[in-house]
Amino acid sequence: MTQGKFITLEGGEGAGKSTQVKRLADFLRTKGREVVQTREVGGSPAAEEIRTFWLLKGEGHWDPLSELFLIMAARREHLVKTVFPALARGAWVVCDRFVDSTRVYQGIAQGLGSTLVESVYRGVAPGFEADLTLLLDLPVETGLERMRARRGQDDRYQQKPVAFHQKLRDAYLDLARNHAQRFRVIDAAADADSVALDITRVVGERFGDL
Repeated sequence: MTQGKFITLEGGEGAGKSTQVKRLADFLRTKGREVVQTREVGGSPAAEEIRTFWLLKGEGHWDPLSELFLIMAARREHLVKTVFPALARGAWVVCDRFVDSTRVYQGIAQGLGSTLVESVYRGVAPGFEADLTLLLDLPVETGLERMRARRGQDDRYQQKPVAFHQKLRDAYLDLARNHAQRFRVIDAAADADSVALDITRVVGERFGDL
C-alpha cells in the first residue's frame, strides 16, 4: 500500500488557515483521495482534552516551558492516534498547524530557543516532517484586522502587541527560506478563492500524480 501524504498549513493570526485546510481537503477528495482533516493543538480525543485544558486559562497563565510540554504531549497523541494510522493506510492528512508553529511561537516568540524545541520534538517524532508545508503569509496589520473582525472567537494571542506578531511572521519566513524544499509561501492577503486556487496549483505541482 502506498504511504499517504502529510500536508500542513502554517501562518500567523488571521491568515485563514482553517478555511484553506477545509478547501484543500475538499479538493483532494475530488481527486479520489481519502483525506483526514485535522488540527493542532488537538486532532485526537486525548489531544483535544489537552487543548481544552491548555485554553482554560488565558494567555500568560502558562510558563512557556510548561506550555511547550503540553503542546508536545498533545502532538504525540495526535500523531499516534490520528496521523500515523491515516498515512499508513494511504490517506492524505491535511493539518491546521504542526511543529513549525511550536518552532515559531514557543521557540522564537516566547524565547525558548530552537535547540530546546528540536530536542523535545525529536523525542516525540524522530525524523518526521510534513511532505509539504504551505505558509499562508500576509502583512501583520491585515491579519490583525481580520482577527478584530471575527471578535468573539477564542484567540489566546489577540492581545499581543504588533511587534510580537511581526516576530512570528519573520520567524515563519526564515523557516521557509531555510527549508525551501518543504515550504511553499502563499500570498494570504488575497481573497479566499484566489488563495485556494494558488494552494491547489502548488499542491498539483508538488504531487504530480494528482
